Amino acid sequence: MSMAAPGADFVRLDGVTRLFPGGGGVVDLSIAIPRGGFTVLLGPSGCGKSTTLRLIAGLEAPDRGRIAIDGRDVTALAPSARGLSVVFQSYALFPHLSVAENIVFGLKVRRVAKAERQRKLTEALALTGLEGLGARKPAQLSGGQRQRVALARAIVADHPLCLMDEPLSNLDAKLRHAVRQDIRALQRRLGMTVVYVTHDQTEAMGMADQVILMRAGRVEQQGAPAVLYEAPASAFAAGFVGTPPMTLLPGALVPVPAPAGHAPDRLLAGVRAEALRLLPPGAGLLAARVSASEFLGAETFVYLEIEGGAQLIARLPGRSEPAPGAPVSLGWAPEDTHWFDRDSGRRIPAGPAPDRPALSPSAPPVPAVTAPA
Repeated sequence: MSMAAPGADFVRLDGVTRLFPGGGGVVDLSIAIPRGGFTVLLGPSGCGKSTTLRLIAGLEAPDRGRIAIDGRDVTALAPSARGLSVVFQSYALFPHLSVAENIVFGLKVRRVAKAERQRKLTEALALTGLEGLGARKPAQLSGGQRQRVALARAIVADHPLCLMDEPLSNLDAKLRHAVRQDIRALQRRLGMTVVYVTHDQTEAMGMADQVILMRAGRVEQQGAPAVLYEAPASAFAAGFVGTPPMTLLPGALVPVPAPAGHAPDRLLAGVRAEALRLLPPGAGLLAARVSASEFLGAETFVYLEIEGGAQLIARLPGRSEPAPGAPVSLGWAPEDTHWFDRDSGRRIPAGPAPDRPALSPSAPPVPAVTAPA
């Protein structure tokens, strides 16, 4: 079972708008999805990501704009004529049919020969780890197994494009991680073009070749996961991508030179949690006080408050649990500061770094701290 080799854009939306009477939808949406890649539509509830998926599937019709799949204009075509399969949040399995019958149901409707159905079924069961379960009913399966049945049903359709609408949201955290790996491995093995919708940025970062971050029906930023993380195009992107999200502070509070030509009080300054270091009072760039800490095994999140009440989170390796109320100082490399326009939220390039006092790399980390008396 093989799909087309990676190449040029496989799905294109050009100037697509779909608005609903009660609000929501997408506006003038133009995106390109590469052949053979794993593209994730990411964003908060109501941002338009599921509407985009439904437009590609043909379950919604655009008010204007054009949709093309593999170079063919499909804007007015029925879903069945678009050459794609869909995996939904709900498993959508027939409870009275066996696993095998659910998987080949579509093939049977299309009157695919019995021998061909059996061949595809055998291959799909092996690919999804469902061998030996073909005779079971959905009620006899775990949530992860049911989702694998839905994946197997998409595989036997043998379409080069697979759309997935939050397929893991009904699973617990451990199963989500396992099935996420299964989906990614299957996509790579089969060479399918996958468009995957989620609000979970951990899923997006861990699975995608390309992330399309959406906000209010428009594309906020599009690119590889590392690009969205390391160079967020806006304050919204900075705050949405990352666990924990990037801390954003009024530019005037941050003792790092602002980009040339920009007044600090018109900017927001962002710092990733892992860039922050906890130092003894007076040794860093900002005075702070510990609010709380969370030891998570391999790392610790330390919650901090600076003058004026602004909150920050430092992500430290291993175990580091300064006492609540302890005074500390925060340090980071000035080049780790991200700058955004306060009003528009758009990213401002830092430009060449001027000569400026930097945190000494030899500054000692904060020692074990006790709460003040």
